[in-house]
Amino acid sequence: MYKLLKQEGHARRGEFTTPHGTVQTPVFMNVGTQGAIKGALSAADLKNIGCQIELSNTYHLHVRPGDELIKSLGGLHKFMTWDGPILTDSGGFQIFSLAKLRKIKEEGVKFNSHVDGRHIFMGPEESMRIQANLGSDIAMAFDECVKIPSPKDYVQSSCDRTYRWLKRCKEALAAYNSEDNAVNPGQMLFGINQGAVFADLRIEHMKKIAELELPGYAIGGLAVGETHREMYDTIEAVEEYMPKDRPRYLMGVGTPGNIIESVARGVDFFDCVMPARNGRHGHLFTWDGIINIKNEKYLRDESPIDPACDCPVCRRYSRAYVRHLFKAEEMLAMRFAVMHNLYFYNSLAKSIRDSLDAGSFGAFRKKYTLNLEVSQNESYPYCRCSPCGRRIFHDPDDGADVRRLLLLLYPSRK
Repeated sequence: MYKLLKQEGHARRGEFTTPHGTVQTPVFMNVGTQGAIKGALSAADLKNIGCQIELSNTYHLHVRPGDELIKSLGGLHKFMTWDGPILTDSGGFQIFSLAKLRKIKEEGVKFNSHVDGRHIFMGPEESMRIQANLGSDIAMAFDECVKIPSPKDYVQSSCDRTYRWLKRCKEALAAYNSEDNAVNPGQMLFGINQGAVFADLRIEHMKKIAELELPGYAIGGLAVGETHREMYDTIEAVEEYMPKDRPRYLMGVGTPGNIIESVARGVDFFDCVMPARNGRHGHLFTWDGIINIKNEKYLRDESPIDPACDCPVCRRYSRAYVRHLFKAEEMLAMRFAVMHNLYFYNSLAKSIRDSLDAGSFGAFRKKYTLNLEVSQNESYPYCRCSPCGRRIFHDPDDGADVRRLLLLLYPSRK
């Protein structure tokens, strides 16, 4: 369960105990959607880079290799040889992303597999059964993630249905994990708050799900089209009504600045594919900002990716060498880049915890919220993005716009 150790403003320093260990919070969870980190990192690598919680996805593991198979092999921990805590997402977001292939009803959702096109039905009971088979420590409730913007009346009906689904999830998971052959009888259910960017719907929904007294709660349905200002406003509206003695999880977010600002608003858990995905394209996070390691300026650079980083890559290899690996299209390039970026994110969470322990989170927030989002690369020209007018930068070397929102945190400072 969750124990609040210290608080600075709304920012919380705590710890959360699971069947596979105690997690220090705030925490960044490393995303291994299919039981592996994209970028060729193993469970042993995760230990070495400071990962506390590994996150896998219910939908993907159900489709391939199959949750029944994983259960027969001892559960997901044994399958991937990870002995730390695991959180499994319910599959709701992936179903949201398959909008053209799905049909939503009260019973659940019918959709086609993205792998082979076969028909799949998933509802609260099916999602809980899959997650019970996987044996994760934290199971996420089955919900509908609505797109932003959506009509308010649809969002209202979706919230009501998600609440009814949550009650079914609670009952089903309790039943599955009381079975004699349960993989992880101590598995815990987190509820998910929805409501798009409508503060009144968010608050109403949060009040209702809080009454179910679940071990933890998440804020879902963000980072799907809203502005950063809308995201922060939503967190602020909901946080007041979230139980103080339970962990809060902001799903799918985000940039280093997003994480710092969300901690300041009372969030404890984070996950995002950004560090791994961007790393695979050569975009690396450092304590002085973001670099594109493919740039010509690093051709003869003998310094590490980040002089302030002590990850396995920075301790041994130069920027010039990592750049060479990318240019030569060596698989090692992606491994090194993903390893560095995830180490950076795990270190960021630890630095946030350390600042909270020291009572200096406010100074940490002021120093790093914007600085970590600035590009060091000369190839990122600043511009004004119309129609929003906020600053972004573009990477002409990548062939596609890579957006890092610089001053969204404070819209008045453009």
